Amino acid sequence: MEEFKRTTESESRHQELEHKSVLELLNGLNEEDQSVPFLVAKCIPQIQALINDLVPKMKEGGRLFYIGAGTSGRLGIVDASECPPTFGVPQGWVIGIIAGGDGAIRKAVEFAEDSETQGWEDLKSYGIDSIDTVIGIAASGTTPYVIHALKKCQEKNILTACITCNPGAPILKYSNHQIVCEVGPEFLTGSTRLKSGTAQKLILNMISTVTMIRLGRVKGNKMVDMQLSNNKLIERGVRMITQLKSISESEARKILLETGSVREALLKLN
Repeated sequence: MEEFKRTTESESRHQELEHKSVLELLNGLNEEDQSVPFLVAKCIPQIQALINDLVPKMKEGGRLFYIGAGTSGRLGIVDASECPPTFGVPQGWVIGIIAGGDGAIRKAVEFAEDSETQGWEDLKSYGIDSIDTVIGIAASGTTPYVIHALKKCQEKNILTACITCNPGAPILKYSNHQIVCEVGPEFLTGSTRLKSGTAQKLILNMISTVTMIRLGRVKGNKMVDMQLSNNKLIERGVRMITQLKSISESEARKILLETGSVREALLKLN
């Protein structure tokens, strides 16, 4: 059997970085980054298959969990935390979990990702159920915290998926849906917060946005269920209403503040 090789750990194509100018370094980083969207595009069939299985489960009341360590875990938390304000979904419908707990969002927790049991324990604390879906995020595809959590999920007939950047990674074995975006060597050798992290973020954007659209959380191209949590969003809501209905801004603002959401305001105006 061919030995598994982590392409994410491959030697950078850029050498002697400490001797380069600021402009050379910036151009080098940008050169590497430009490849990422094209590589993500190759993953669209796998992302589509995942969403096609995910949406029916969420329509039935299932939740979406992201689980990861380090940068991968933080990216999952960012995407999950944006769903309630963007799409008006309940807190706890999309959940991000990181190895080491919430404290690890700001400060690395040593060896947290190496636990083979804590990932599942963290999922259990949310009352994980077979109607839920769990997406493991691991650039290397070798993180024990994530791998063993997915393994337990499969044993419990919970739908699993993974987002990784290494073909043939161990995490694939425990993922019903395998999203592999091979970005190649990083600008800084092994620093997967760079291209790998960018690829993961783009894929997460696709998963959450398309899922929410399919769940009816968007009208046209408008975020009609967004939470009106600041003045900027209130003004955005007013613009949405005036674009869709022939009323003044003052009328739109009054109805929006009365109803509390763009969707409810539009229904009232029908």
